[in-house]
Amino acid sequence: MIPLHNWDCNCARLGILFLRKGESIHMRDLKNMIKFEDLLLEAHNDLVRQAKEEGKKALGYTCYFMPEVLLNLPGCFSVRLRAPRSASPDMATYYMSGRTCMYGRALMERALEGGFNFLDAQLATETCTVTCRFQEHLQMMPELIDNPDFFCEFTDVPFKKNDISIQHYKDQLQDHVLDVLHDKLGIDISDEAIRKAIEEQNEINRVIREIGEYRKLDNPTITGFEFALCQLVALACPHYLILPMLKETLEDLKTREPDPKPDYRIKVVLAGSENDDPYFVQLIEQCGARVVADRYCYGSLPGRDEIEIREGETALDAVARHYLESSQCTRFMEQHVMRQRKEYLANLVKEYKADGIIIEQMKFCEYWSYERMIDTFVLRRDYGIPVCSIEKEYTNNAVGQLRTRFQAFIESVELKKLQEERGVG
Repeated sequence: MIPLHNWDCNCARLGILFLRKGESIHMRDLKNMIKFEDLLLEAHNDLVRQAKEEGKKALGYTCYFMPEVLLNLPGCFSVRLRAPRSASPDMATYYMSGRTCMYGRALMERALEGGFNFLDAQLATETCTVTCRFQEHLQMMPELIDNPDFFCEFTDVPFKKNDISIQHYKDQLQDHVLDVLHDKLGIDISDEAIRKAIEEQNEINRVIREIGEYRKLDNPTITGFEFALCQLVALACPHYLILPMLKETLEDLKTREPDPKPDYRIKVVLAGSENDDPYFVQLIEQCGARVVADRYCYGSLPGRDEIEIREGETALDAVARHYLESSQCTRFMEQHVMRQRKEYLANLVKEYKADGIIIEQMKFCEYWSYERMIDTFVLRRDYGIPVCSIEKEYTNNAVGQLRTRFQAFIESVELKKLQEERGVG
């Protein structure tokens, strides 16, 4: 059996070129977009290989609550795990059941295929249940990763955002991330090293955010698909190698002219659970909706907020406070926090001049199954925002059904706008 991640990808490349051919008649191509697409075709991409050849340690993770900044201390680099080009996860389903989120099963399938053998460690969090199960298998089945020194370490994450929770989270990060990296890999975990990592993290965050600002224009000069590529390569590639390319893209955007006539019909905010597939964003845009904001797992909002070190704080204090307080994760169940999440989405609609929201939920995702239902009701009732609510799989198997849903939503938003212009309804 040939592992999926090692298949020749000529067919995939032809598909990409075909999709981009239709786009090339509009705004001129941004620098590095084809390169970014290539890098996202597999987890063990060219830049990951280069960093490994330079002697750096590859640290995998799956969740925002594992601070990206701490995995980019001197001598190591972060890789947020994905399973691109996944098919049916038959082997993983044997271990994890078919009634679990396909994201976790797709990661498990890729590990069984040998697609994560480049990892030196997996830094796990007790957050999403299914990804925990995947990472527990990494811990219990050392043969999954062909690296005798590989290890998996778990960090507990609180369910509340208060001073006690921040202190607990900080202690967990010290015990299960920093101390482990120092003891097992010899990584410098000093306050000075963390401060330097924060500076470097903030630099890549600023570049991504500046690229994203062009989505706020009346006629945006970057598509949601292009932005998704930029955000994803920043998560999947070593920062020091991808940052120069992202800076080139930002410079290219400064002189990019929009289409005289927009090639979209409405603008939308895309919110929801795990989404690391740029082609899902592209599918939405091919239906006529420009995705102008990305409030989902693996998105930039609020993931690319800068980390501030306040007076009297250590660097680790700042990291623990930032990642716990800034998170919009649905595992926080207090009423006032849940209401803040709805307000956050409503504010994104205003800030990015969107006409509506698409809320997606991975099938069998427990947290987002509740959140999607509540968001759909509250955003319509309390804020008057049109909402398209969908359930999806990790792979885009139901493209036809999704296309129909998106097209119907776009038409309903257009009809509503027309009625408002005419003073009807």
